[in-house]
Amino acid sequence: MEFLDLNPASKASGLVHLPGSKSISNRTLLLAALASGTTEIRDLLKSDDTDRMLEALSSLGVGVTKTGENDYSITGTGGSFPNKSGSSENGAIDLFLGNAGTAFRPLTAALALSGGTYKLHGVARMHERPIGDLVDALRQIGADITYLGEQGFPPLLIKPANIAANGVIKIRGDVSSQFLTALLMALPMTGKETHIEMVSELISKPYIEITLKLMAQFGVNVVRDGWERFTVPAAAGYKSPGTVFVEGDASSASYFLAAGAIGGGPVRVQGVGASSIQGDVAFADALEAIGVTITKGENWIEASAPSLPLKAFDRDFNHIPDAAMTLAVVALFCDGPSRLTNIASWRVKETDRISAMATELRKLGAIVEEGEDWLRVTPVEKLIANAAIDTYDDHRMAMCFSLATFGGVPVRINDPKCTAKTFPTYFDVFASVVN
Repeated sequence: MEFLDLNPASKASGLVHLPGSKSISNRTLLLAALASGTTEIRDLLKSDDTDRMLEALSSLGVGVTKTGENDYSITGTGGSFPNKSGSSENGAIDLFLGNAGTAFRPLTAALALSGGTYKLHGVARMHERPIGDLVDALRQIGADITYLGEQGFPPLLIKPANIAANGVIKIRGDVSSQFLTALLMALPMTGKETHIEMVSELISKPYIEITLKLMAQFGVNVVRDGWERFTVPAAAGYKSPGTVFVEGDASSASYFLAAGAIGGGPVRVQGVGASSIQGDVAFADALEAIGVTITKGENWIEASAPSLPLKAFDRDFNHIPDAAMTLAVVALFCDGPSRLTNIASWRVKETDRISAMATELRKLGAIVEEGEDWLRVTPVEKLIANAAIDTYDDHRMAMCFSLATFGGVPVRINDPKCTAKTFPTYFDVFASVVN
């Protein structure tokens, strides 16, 4: 196994230009593909997840042209993918989507309404990530979707179907907000007014806000009644807004803001700020609550802290589950036990993140307790040196644990290249602000 040995760190300061947001990048690509007209996308994230979406769109007959290092021109299809069948078994177009949930879930919904035959599959972990709630919702309007393995999980076979989407679709929202995002983005393809009703609590609401704002940018305005009911209007169709700029990734910002907090700072991240549409900018508020000095501009956020330890916390992270992972490591530098709650969605991410985080924090000497939807971290006076951190093919595990070096100990990160999912150059950028 490849590994990366990180030296002990004592200070962090500097400026980081963030890569594009994964959530915004893949949503924008799909909306541009479904729209009428050509969309010029600037500052798209370069990562495994966006590569899988770009490959899939090309296979479906979408015009994809790279126009710059991180820029693409997408020729929209007007709501109907040109390619309806392929040469694989059952005449399906074969789409391999890796472990990209932001590609797999929305494409499942869009292709179920496309009148073609498609096989969607990914890496082994993708086949362990649930999709049953989305499939059940799509079947309510007539979609023809078959599980090719275990019930409720990918891989999937989608076939042409008679779609009747002029009523109410009921769906759970307590496993993944990506299921609701997928439905919302796909339903304008039907041309019918359709209502979506939640039958459970909706988690990760800020990610739904991203979806709704991007849909509006492409000309479809969903009516939201609280967080319980959503109405997609009749005769809605996506229209290219021309040129779209992708915001920097707020989840990726969390590692550098945390470095500024633990390493003194100031560390400034460029690409997200006070006007961001991403909920994960609330990570900065969570840092501020534990004693970190946060300043914001329109397109930047800066973090610094006069001294350690930071204040221990007990906080609900339902709204920012990805960025919350960073705070689990920040808890090592707090003045007492810290508790992260309402994080059940960690269990069905790239790995079981509650179990993985607990296991790896213990390698550093921390006392960790875990529950079905919570984690409690008690720091120790001195971290264990040379801990070999396993990353579980999970980009966020690798990036989070780089922060442990501020405990004055060397840390080994196994399989560091897993950061390619969202931030291939992460460790180089991290090294640029740490000394």
